[in-house]
Amino acid sequence: MLISSTVNSLRISTIILGFSNLSVVIVGGVLLFLVFPGCDLQRITIPVAMVSLAAAFKIFAMLKSGIAQKATAFSILDSPLDSSAVDSINRLRRRLRYRTWLWWSRFALVMTLLQVSTAIYLVFNVAKFISHDGTSSECQPGTTSNDNKWKTKLLISFVIAVFTIPLIHIFVGPAVLRWRSFYQTQDDVWKAHYQEVFDHGIREALCCLGRVKYMRVSKEDEVYSVARLLGDLVAYRASGTGHLELLAGLALLQRHSESPKSHDGLVEAPRETIQEAFAFHEFAEAAYTGPLLDFGRHTVFFPCAWLYRQGILAPWTRNRRPSLSGDNWWRGHAAAFLKYTNLPPEALRCGRVSQEKCEAAYFVVVLHHLRSVVISVRGTETPEDLITDGLGRECLLSREDLDGLINNSHICPDVKRSVESSFPHYGHSGIVEAARDLYVQLEGNLANKESKSSSGVLSSLLGAGCECDGYSLRIVGHSLGGAIAALLGLRLYHQFPSLHVYAYGPLPCVDLVIAEACSEFVTSVVHNNEFSARLSVGSVLRLRAAAIVALAHDSKTDTALIFRLARQFLFVSKNQRERIEVADPSELHSAAETVDELDHIVYVGSNNEDQSYSLWKESDETNSGCDTIDDNCENPFYDNTSVINSLDDPISQFLETVPRSENGSAGDRAEMFLPGLVIHMVPQQRHTSMPLWKGWRFQESVRNYKAYLANRDVFKDIVVSPNMFLDHLPWRCHNAMRKGVGISKRQRHA
Repeated sequence: MLISSTVNSLRISTIILGFSNLSVVIVGGVLLFLVFPGCDLQRITIPVAMVSLAAAFKIFAMLKSGIAQKATAFSILDSPLDSSAVDSINRLRRRLRYRTWLWWSRFALVMTLLQVSTAIYLVFNVAKFISHDGTSSECQPGTTSNDNKWKTKLLISFVIAVFTIPLIHIFVGPAVLRWRSFYQTQDDVWKAHYQEVFDHGIREALCCLGRVKYMRVSKEDEVYSVARLLGDLVAYRASGTGHLELLAGLALLQRHSESPKSHDGLVEAPRETIQEAFAFHEFAEAAYTGPLLDFGRHTVFFPCAWLYRQGILAPWTRNRRPSLSGDNWWRGHAAAFLKYTNLPPEALRCGRVSQEKCEAAYFVVVLHHLRSVVISVRGTETPEDLITDGLGRECLLSREDLDGLINNSHICPDVKRSVESSFPHYGHSGIVEAARDLYVQLEGNLANKESKSSSGVLSSLLGAGCECDGYSLRIVGHSLGGAIAALLGLRLYHQFPSLHVYAYGPLPCVDLVIAEACSEFVTSVVHNNEFSARLSVGSVLRLRAAAIVALAHDSKTDTALIFRLARQFLFVSKNQRERIEVADPSELHSAAETVDELDHIVYVGSNNEDQSYSLWKESDETNSGCDTIDDNCENPFYDNTSVINSLDDPISQFLETVPRSENGSAGDRAEMFLPGLVIHMVPQQRHTSMPLWKGWRFQESVRNYKAYLANRDVFKDIVVSPNMFLDHLPWRCHNAMRKGVGISKRQRHA
């Protein structure tokens, strides 16, 4: 019985490759001992023997990999989710077994590469052998005569098979068994499986980048948290949905989202606000002192541009530059920041470049000509920054985090009451931790209010009677840096009422109440369709559902595929177990609609257990020939077993991500929003003929922009478009603001 179940778990490609390699071993033995006995060792015997031996090792590696894969699957089945401290032992065993399977899979890959190399060696030797008309002084007489041409044909067929088999193995992947034969449709098990996949993948990538310490960690850390979140996002595999199928839905979603949107009725942003945001944007951009900024701008010559900005060509100026925490020997990051902003060395007072988990790089600058102190927070540039981005689950905001809203006399009383009456409040966990650390860096640990003497950097600059007394405080940042700047501003606004935060393309990082409450001193600038301003756990989950709606609109899409995907995304809520009914597809007028907007797509029906589904009834009747749902034919959306087992369906968790209140509850995941006043830089359509050879760079240079005061709800969902990543580049936002306020490049440099 055990052998039978194992055989049933084998992939078809595994069976084919196993028998193919076994055939190589058998045919190789026949060639060596029966067809060409006694031939030249260098030309035939050694190459054939090497190929046959590599095939035998490959069979052994596949066998061991299959055993390790089965043990890994059983360990995940035993403890799919970690619920207590006792599960740490199971988690460690699961990780070790997955690592064992990974190493055997890589050993099989090494054997595949060995097969390719020995096959190439065999091809060259067989070509030499055939070029001599299949004759050799050391071959037995008659073994290579013209009457035995079939032997040469057998040899050529053997060579073709030997060269083809390893190439096929490279394309089919390392798995020997079918994971689905073990996991089936168990949602939690698939989550645990992909959690291990992402956990090992991230740690190995960090190790390749010089972060070896992450490979030695066996307990839960930030990498484990990121992997757990990513595993939840790939839980659609439980319904049989493939990665390519989901990508097909996203491609259709992009096609539908390319229609221009009207901005009639929106109020244009104040010109003064855009001008000030534009003036301080260069400091947010200059914070990228690594090679990332130059890589995007200078392409091929970015190493030269970066080395020039780092001041490595002028090492004698090292002592004139300020010393930053974590800077290199020649103080290159300080040089890069000063060179980009065109400031003297004495303007840069302090900063930090190196960082660990949830620590932000920052620069503190004093601008006497503007009577301002600027804190520039760097965006995503290092692997640690990516980990901070990935810690996207919500966490509770303490009263200290919201000190600028609660204990500030400059805040409107209505805003105060709204904040205090709606506790608890939530924020992006990675960004909140980074903002707390940055506050300690700037102001020290001021938990003890009596220790006023231990003032931090900002207090020593902006305090009464200090150097910058009466100056304004500006905190700026792009992308991740903008979100951290906003959270930092929420805490500092009580101490420094002249504070204002400019966040360019920030991540959604606070709940709705806090996002609205800080509009007085936080401004978020979003450029066109950039993805970062829309990136959150909820938006990614809704994007999966929107991809299904896009598939439903495509007439060429397999209806059975739509049904299978819809069952994954449109299922019963885990807590409410309420019926869901989807209207006719004609009502799905926009493929970009999501489950949050399901007033005309999905609505909650009765809790009566006898009420059945009516999902895409017209499509179901057309394809199945059923007159009603009550017919005996199978309805792909409704069956009693599915309803009973809906608690295990991953879309239950998906529906729970849609907040039922402003701040969520214990059973609902809080939605994250852009903080403060949101300004949307929108390119204006210009109906001018333009030669194709001028390309997108020229089109970008002549495009005009307008700035609108946008509703933050518009940025809850990701817009799938060709320029969603390019729009996030910092200099694109800079150019958009420059054109929005009508400042030419010459005026800017002047």
